[in-house]
Amino acid sequence: MISVLLADDQALVRAGFRALLNAEPDIQVVAEAADGLEAVKQAQQTHPDVVLMDIRMPGVDGLEATKRIAADPALAETRVVILTTFELDEYVFEALRTGASGFLVKDTEPVELLRGIRAVAAGDALLSPSVTRRVIGEFAGKAAAQSRRVVAPVQLDQLTEREREVLVLVAEGLSNDEIAARLVISPATAKTHVSRTMIKLGARDRAQLVVYAYEAGLIRPGWLT
Repeated sequence: MISVLLADDQALVRAGFRALLNAEPDIQVVAEAADGLEAVKQAQQTHPDVVLMDIRMPGVDGLEATKRIAADPALAETRVVILTTFELDEYVFEALRTGASGFLVKDTEPVELLRGIRAVAAGDALLSPSVTRRVIGEFAGKAAAQSRRVVAPVQLDQLTEREREVLVLVAEGLSNDEIAARLVISPATAKTHVSRTMIKLGARDRAQLVVYAYEAGLIRPGWLT
């Protein structure tokens, strides 16, 4: 059973998501929160598999709540999915940098929302790769100009040449199977390379690998079309 925490300041929005999710046999809403502080508290109490987090909430917003959840060792298995009204939301990029596993726009079709929750719960953290890349490409240059980096570039030296290749392919939005086909290796080997790269760079999931690839200069906005 996939446990979900809903964090949104609009009760009607939460009710809609709750009804949709609880109708699924493998998903259960275990808690709700109307602001970021309550979201963090509920996450610490219930340890959900997935948090659906709105960004714009009163008091502690979703961005700060995401930071706190990602920084809590006890919530290492909890994945945050950002809910936003607009695909190109400047806060989404910052949320991805600080530990969110992906994002969905609020008008996403129900089937896509369910697919996204299941994907994140299964560990396939990067949601909607093409859209996520667009958000990162839009704001990575701004972040680099302000010298904000997730991991120091020197940590690239820890990666093997193959792991660097894999990092770039993850940043292009390729799945493990697609990486395997591109590099002519088995999917299991591709998965191993991705996992080792995440460990060496201290990334929570694939979303942070994408951000790091941009911020380390391995991929630059405009390279991917």
